[in-house]
Amino acid sequence: MSKFLLQKETRKLTFISRFYSSQSHNNNIFIYKEEESYKKKKNLNIYDFIVSTLIGTGVILLTSERKKAFAFDGNKQNFDYNPPERDDLPSYKIDEIKKHNKNAERIWVTFKYGVYDITDFVENHPGGDKILLAAGMSIEPFWAIYAQHKTAAVLEILESHRIGNVDKNDLKILNEKNKKTSQNDPYIKDPQRHPALIVNSMKPFNAETPPSLLVDNFITPNELFFVRNHMPVPEIDEKKHLLTIEGESIKKPISLKVEDLKKKYKKVSITSVIQCAGNRRADMNKYEKVQGLMWEGTAISNAKWSGVRLRDLLLDLSIDPNDKTIKHVHFEGADTDPTGTPYGASIPFKKAMSEECIIAYSMNDEPIPPDHGYPLRAIVPGNVGARQVKWLKKIVLSKEESPSHWQQKDYRAFSPSVKIGDQPNFQSVPAIQEYPIQSAICVPAPGTKISKEDREFDVCGYAWSGGGKGIIRVEISIDGGKNWQSAELEQDPEQTVDEMYAWTLWKTTITIPEDSKDTLTIICKATDRQYNTQPETASGIWNVRGLLHNAWHRVEINLKK
Repeated sequence: MSKFLLQKETRKLTFISRFYSSQSHNNNIFIYKEEESYKKKKNLNIYDFIVSTLIGTGVILLTSERKKAFAFDGNKQNFDYNPPERDDLPSYKIDEIKKHNKNAERIWVTFKYGVYDITDFVENHPGGDKILLAAGMSIEPFWAIYAQHKTAAVLEILESHRIGNVDKNDLKILNEKNKKTSQNDPYIKDPQRHPALIVNSMKPFNAETPPSLLVDNFITPNELFFVRNHMPVPEIDEKKHLLTIEGESIKKPISLKVEDLKKKYKKVSITSVIQCAGNRRADMNKYEKVQGLMWEGTAISNAKWSGVRLRDLLLDLSIDPNDKTIKHVHFEGADTDPTGTPYGASIPFKKAMSEECIIAYSMNDEPIPPDHGYPLRAIVPGNVGARQVKWLKKIVLSKEESPSHWQQKDYRAFSPSVKIGDQPNFQSVPAIQEYPIQSAICVPAPGTKISKEDREFDVCGYAWSGGGKGIIRVEISIDGGKNWQSAELEQDPEQTVDEMYAWTLWKTTITIPEDSKDTLTIICKATDRQYNTQPETASGIWNVRGLLHNAWHRVEINLKK
C-alpha cells in the first residue's frame, strides 16, 4: 500500500497526521508531523528507505490559534484547572461535607477548593453509581483512576453543581491527602508507547493510529496498533498467571497456566480486526453533540492473533455445544477499578463455540504487548473491541449476560430520541456485539493542499464489516454522491467474503475536474457480502454515546493553482 502511494511522489502531496508525544502531551503541546513512512526493519527495502529519507519527518509546532482549530478542547487532560473564585458562596468544614455521604438526602463531593451537590446528577452519571464512591469526600483520588474526567467539558458540568467552598483551614488536610494520591499514581507503571500515536487520553491511556501510517501495512505493527484502556495496565507474570474456567455445566472449575495452553492445545491463528465501538465518534459529534472520547477515525487495527480455540477448551471440559442452559460466556480481565472490580464483558455461547473465537497468547507472532492484553486476550472476530477482553483471567459459562458495568451500562446504542441529560433505560436496547459496515479515508488528510496542475491524486483507506461479512466494494465520489467510482481492494487471500474477519484496504486515483473550485470533498462508502451499505448521514444513527458511527466518510481538501 505504501508503494502505491509513493509511486507518484512527484505530485508532492502533503500528508499531515496529528499526534501527541508522551512528553509533550503533559504540557499541552500539540505536534503535527509530515507523514512518516514507518516500517519495521525486517520490512524495509531500498525503495522505501530512499523515499522515507526524501520525505523526512519535519516537525511543526503550532501556535495557540492553530491548536484551537485542530484540538478537541473538551478532551484535553492534565491542564491546570482550578474552580473559579466564588466569594459569594458559603464555606463548609470537612466534617459537614462528610455528613453528605451516599446515605444522606443530599450528596456532596469536593474538587480542589470547591464543594458540589451532585444529588441531581447521580442518575445521569455515565459511570452509574460509581460516583457514590466519592460521596462526602474529594473526587480527586478517584479521578486518579478515572482520569478521563479531567476534561473541560466534564469540569464545566461539575461547576454547574457548585454550592460552596472548602474551609481554608480544612483545605490543607485535603491537599495533603491529594499529594499522597499523586505519589501513588496507579498509572506510574504503564508501558512506554510509540510517540506517533494520536493520544486521546493519558490516564487511562487511549490512542489511535495516524491515518497515513495505518494504511502502510495490511497487518498493523504492534507498536502502532490503536490502544483502548479503561483502567491502569496490570503487571502480570506470565509464569504465575492463571486462566480459570467455571460456571454452568462445569462440575469442577479448572485453572490453566499460559504454558498449559501452549502445550496441551492445538495452536491456531486468525487475522482479525479490532475496532472500538466509538470509532469516528468525532464525526458524529459534528452532527450533534455526543458523549465519550472523541475518536477520529483510526480506532481500528488489524493483527494476526495466535492461541487456542475457546471451543477446544470448553469441549475438553465436556461442554455440549448444544447445551440449552448456557446462554452466555463471560470474560474477566486483570485490570481493576478502585473497588477491585475487574473489567468484564460477555458474548453469546453460540459465538464462543465458533471456530474463529480464540484465547490468544500471540500478536503478530510476538507475545501480546502489555497494552493489548499480555499474556492472554479473548479474540472474538467480528465483534466490537469491548467484548475482546484483555489480560484475561477468568471465563464463566452462564445463563445470564455479564453483570459488568461495561456490559450492562455502556456500549449500548440508544435511539436518537434519547438526548444528553436524559435517563436512558439500559435494558431497552441490547449490548453491542457485531459492528456494522464501516469505511474511512486515510489519505489524503483533511486540509491537504493539492495542485490542480497534478490533474490527479491518490486516495486510500480501510473498510470492514462485523460478523465476518467481507467487503465486496468500496466506492468514491467527489460530487456529493451523484457519481461513484470503484476502488481497488486488498484483502486477506486466506479469507473469503463469506467469512472475512480481516479488514480491506482500498486505493484509487481521482482525476481533478477541470471546473473544480478551491476545495474538493471526497466521499467513501463500502458495501459488504450481505449488501449492507453505509448511511449517507448520521441522522438516523445518531446516539447520545456516539457509538457505531458509520455514515459516509467525508474529507475536504484544498486545490491550488
